[in-house]
Amino acid sequence: MRREGTYCLKDCVFFLRTGLSLEKLSRILYVEMVAIKSRDVAPSAAIKFFGAGTAGCIADLITFPLDTAKVRLQIQGESVGSGAVKYRGVFGTITTMVRTEGARSLYNGLVAGLQRQMSFASIRIGLYDSMKQFYTRGTESAGIVTRIMAGCTTGALAVALAQPTDVVKVRFQAQVRLADGGRRYNSTLEAYKTIGRDEGVRGLWKGCIPNITRNSIVNCTELVTYDMIKELILKYDLMTDNFPCHFTAAFSAGFCTTVVASPVDVVKTRFMNSPNGQYRSASSCALTMVRNEGAKAFYKGFMPSFLRLGSWNIVMFVTYEQIKRGMMRVRQYQESPF
Repeated sequence: MRREGTYCLKDCVFFLRTGLSLEKLSRILYVEMVAIKSRDVAPSAAIKFFGAGTAGCIADLITFPLDTAKVRLQIQGESVGSGAVKYRGVFGTITTMVRTEGARSLYNGLVAGLQRQMSFASIRIGLYDSMKQFYTRGTESAGIVTRIMAGCTTGALAVALAQPTDVVKVRFQAQVRLADGGRRYNSTLEAYKTIGRDEGVRGLWKGCIPNITRNSIVNCTELVTYDMIKELILKYDLMTDNFPCHFTAAFSAGFCTTVVASPVDVVKTRFMNSPNGQYRSASSCALTMVRNEGAKAFYKGFMPSFLRLGSWNIVMFVTYEQIKRGMMRVRQYQESPF
């Protein structure tokens, strides 16, 4: 069976017999040659960095309502004595928010979310391959330990730099319109200023340690799972390096990541959204959750987390692969024009 993107001599003879001119055949072969070459040549770190940030923003635009629903479900029940359950399920939460706060509430914190992805995804995903090469000293063979180390490193670095954007995003997603129509924060810039003024610089990096823990786990599970599943699919010729392969690997990565990272994600969300003095530390937050709500609280918002992470991974990785491929083709055309 002929592999995608390759033409043998018999194919060329067949095309000529069907009346295809030599000029058209040469153009087809040239396009195929450029496509093969763009797949064989690894994209540069700059292409991966830009591509990851752009793909992350596109994925956020599409899946943001699910992320907002996840945050609302995760913080539900954290106030002592709040017995009433306001939100039930993913779509119930979305419906309630639209009915009581308007459709725009689903996109609370979107600006901070896009700022976060442009810096966060660019580092943790865009620099992942570069970090693998750093740990393997430039060789292509990377074992699972090396991949985990690369994922932990880029995940921790991304959080350390982009944490303020995550704090503002979570605060916006968690805020509910008050009875008088007012809000905790009215704009992204105001949120940065208010948190910095009232809570100091430490307030902007609130929850940084649990977030580093969470994102190290997420990055390792997400990137390593995607990397290895895609590699196995291509190794055993189950699919070609195209959309079905990227979709399968991304969906698997999303599910595995949700299962592993959900407990840390809930603690991170609660801790970052809490007012000063409610929790002494992330571990204090976790212990309070177990004492007041039981161990099941760590998996609050699991379905929206999975729907969000699964769909986010699919959109992000498929878009990322296409952006890389498209930019490589543009580069190849520029270097060797027809």
